[in-house]
This record gives sequence, structure tokens and C-alpha cells, in this order.
Amino acid sequence: MDIGVISMRYARALLKSATDTKQEDMVYQNMITMAKSFVDVPALRHTIDNPMLSKDKKESLLLVAAGDKPSALTKAFIALVLKEDRENMIQFMANSYVTLYRKQKNVIRGKLTTAARVSAETEQKMRQMVESKTQGTVEFETEVNPDIIGGFILEYDTYRMDASVKSKLNNILQTLKK
Repeated sequence: MDIGVISMRYARALLKSATDTKQEDMVYQNMITMAKSFVDVPALRHTIDNPMLSKDKKESLLLVAAGDKPSALTKAFIALVLKEDRENMIQFMANSYVTLYRKQKNVIRGKLTTAARVSAETEQKMRQMVESKTQGTVEFETEVNPDIIGGFILEYDTYRMDASVKSKLNNILQTLKK
């Protein structure tokens, strides 16, 4: 069976259970943390896939990977995944849950890149602008990149607004080359 199909089924079931028990936000945070743990610690994947490691140790590792205080539902989910011998797909399940949650709650990811740190007030105004355009909640990430010289780059959903000095200088350069 396809990894995507299996992981999506488990993620849908987890989201339904989480929604029914009003724990979807907590489980969402746990799944984000778990997915990030797999990215930040590549050895975690190899360790979880190791058939010589006991289920108890795998469960302990996955609970740590899920964050400081995983919800009861997250703990039960990890136990179920291990019982069904699907631990090799848990990273995909976590990512699928995050995707389904964002779709259900209309959560959009946004990113603001600036040459220098911006005030919290400016960041909040940008977030509100994106929320008003998308009619959704925005998870906003800010990044400082001095290479853009000045201005900003705003990205959300499939939209990208590049108002950086670097891109304007490159546009002028391209015009002069013609």
C-alpha cells in the first residue's frame, strides 16, 4: 500500500478524534514538533526504522520528539502506530495531520523577509493585511536577510510580493542591459 494513502488515513482519523475531544490544537502543536524533530535530527528516522530497537524505546523517543508535554491523544496515537507496526510512516502521518489541520482551520503560512529587524507593530500590520486578503488565520514567520539591502519580501499561500531594493536594482540592471 502507498505511504501517502496510509499516512493520510491515520492523519484523518487522528484529526477526527482530536476534533471530537477538542484537542486538535494541542495535537497540532505535537505533530508540528514531531515533524520538525525528524527534520532537525535525521538520525531519528534511522533509529525509529531500526528493527532491533524495542517498541518501548521507540515510544519513548517518539514522545520526546512530540514535545514537552504530549497530549493524551498523541500518546495513544503513538502507541497505536507502534502496535500496528507503522512507525516507519509516523513522520508522514505528522506532516499529513498538519496539512489537514491547516486546511480545516483555514490556516495560511506566511513569511516576511526584511533587511533589518521590524517592530512587532509592523509585523502585526502585515499579518492583519494577509489575514484580511485570505479570510484565514496566518502563521507568520519573519526572517532578517541583509542581502536584500532594504525593503521587504512578503510570501503567503502562492503569492509573493518582492519590494526589496535588491530586486529593484536587478530590474534596473536588466533594463540597462537591453
